[in-house]
Amino acid sequence: MAFSSLSFSNPNPNPISSSFSFSNPNHNLKLLPSTLLLSKPCISSSSSFPFFSRRSLRSPSFARPLLAARCSILPRPAYIPNRIDDPSYVRIFDTTLRDGEQSPGATMTSVEKLAVAKQLARLGVDIIEAGFPASSPDDLDAVRSIAIEVGNNPADESGHVPVICGLARCNKKDIDAAWEAVRHAKRPRVHTFIATSEIHMKYKLRKSQEEVVKIASEMVAYARSLGCEDVEFSPEDAGREFLYHILEEVIKAGATTVNIPDTVGYTLPSEFGKLIADIKANTHGIENVIISTHCQNDLGLATANTLAGAYAGARQLEVTINGIGERAGNASLEEVVMAIKCRKELVGGLHTGINTKHIVRASKMVVEYTGLHVQPHKAIVGANAFAHESGIHQDGMLKYKGTYEIISPEDIGLARANESGIVLGKLSGRHALRSRLLEFGYDINGKELDDIFKRFKEVAEKKKHVTDDDIEALISDEIFQPQVVWSLGDLQVTCGTLGLSTATVKLITSDGEEKIECSIGTGPVDAAYKAVDKIVQIPVTLQEYSMNAVTEGIDAIATTRVVIRGDDRPTTTNASTGETVQRTFSGSGAGMDIVVSSVRAYISALNKMLGFQDFSAHKVAAGKTSQSSQ
Repeated sequence: MAFSSLSFSNPNPNPISSSFSFSNPNHNLKLLPSTLLLSKPCISSSSSFPFFSRRSLRSPSFARPLLAARCSILPRPAYIPNRIDDPSYVRIFDTTLRDGEQSPGATMTSVEKLAVAKQLARLGVDIIEAGFPASSPDDLDAVRSIAIEVGNNPADESGHVPVICGLARCNKKDIDAAWEAVRHAKRPRVHTFIATSEIHMKYKLRKSQEEVVKIASEMVAYARSLGCEDVEFSPEDAGREFLYHILEEVIKAGATTVNIPDTVGYTLPSEFGKLIADIKANTHGIENVIISTHCQNDLGLATANTLAGAYAGARQLEVTINGIGERAGNASLEEVVMAIKCRKELVGGLHTGINTKHIVRASKMVVEYTGLHVQPHKAIVGANAFAHESGIHQDGMLKYKGTYEIISPEDIGLARANESGIVLGKLSGRHALRSRLLEFGYDINGKELDDIFKRFKEVAEKKKHVTDDDIEALISDEIFQPQVVWSLGDLQVTCGTLGLSTATVKLITSDGEEKIECSIGTGPVDAAYKAVDKIVQIPVTLQEYSMNAVTEGIDAIATTRVVIRGDDRPTTTNASTGETVQRTFSGSGAGMDIVVSSVRAYISALNKMLGFQDFSAHKVAAGKTSQSSQ
């Protein structure tokens, strides 16, 4: 594969400074006057992506322009499936609920998926790929619920309603399921795909190129025949020349978006950018559709490849919150969006409709519902992303934050604890706690606030000061929990070197019935889990168990994460392989007692598994009635 040539000259290293102020009617957001520092990119006509000289990377004139992260949210153009009237606008296609949920242990219940979808809508994503409806009746119901509730109601004052998309393989059964799930949305989309590499066609599909092209075009046309005016097609792992041909045929059949996946995350940014540029130049009819990217992160290049694709002409970018997904994951929404926002002038003036102030909330919600923790050094949303421990860095931060921060934490919805002036302790009341929760982005009232306040007071009685991390752990343990089937009443354990570990556990059903069991085990956690198993009486296998201290010190809150698999519980179909696999369910718990924390996590995972198939059918029926009346 050919590489494009690179340019390392810097025609204008001097920044341009200007002040501006405006109000954006589409987002009801007023920006204060600020200084915008711009630096012209070093781009050659033969380069597929902008590059910089080593001199410019070290110069102060390069460092300061990065503070342009606090730039405007430009108006979102009207949604038309196969075109974007603003040539600089890039659609954000979020597949957290589909590709992201394929991560081991990341199974979410219908209620959790709906909550995440609502947050994605508030975040401002253009398209939500809500799932793979043909994989199971539960997934179809979950996607349909999202289409009804999220796909018809504006998320905020801007009036934005996202497209709701369902994935389907290139067969009528899958497409029928996807259309049934998404057709209730104001803007429904069916996303169909087929393997197109030589090895996949020969060994997996056992079909010729001509047969694959015929299937792809017929299935795109079939989706359109059902009444779906927005059809996306993905050729999985396609070769270059064959790619042009199959794209031309599906465009003729009615595709409105063609997605180019880097299926195994193998390409480099220069390669991927050139691939997108070549598709634009060599595919007949490509001007009548949107080109999309879907980059896997196997070599850690998903974000770079996605940006290269956008720079080369792709106007839809497929991403996930926190970069979750199969194997090493996908391009990370927060990385892609903030890179475009920070370096707008160097990616051709591109912009998105994302309200970045909702990034942190979305990230935390996905962490808690999937059980997939973010590594501390993760870009944008990692715990260390805005931490400064080095003395030199701290000195610079105290003098001017821009010395070591290219993004303001407030831009992504992250509040600094030491700027609020509130120190929470055992004498703090509900108002102080709620104020801090609002700083975190949680507008909580009623019973949820009462439950968190009760847990907060229990911790505050034992600790002199309750830190933000402690509060975050309590929020996770109270808010981001599945529907309650069982809850922990009381727990008593005995352990040590003088005898067998024993545990007595009291669980309470959702109806208020109490059940108590005792058990012995190799340790207090093992004994407690066995006592829980005696009460619940559902065979499960514990696959993962991990524990972390939230803060330093002997009085730290412990957070526990477990992953379980039901021995006779739900299965799902893998979209790529068609293989039927057992679902796994994660749970998390927090407490100052590590055994209590462990039991809370175990019960959380059990509740998720038990409640997975308990979908509220009356909501679906109500939604259908509402749609038919319209």
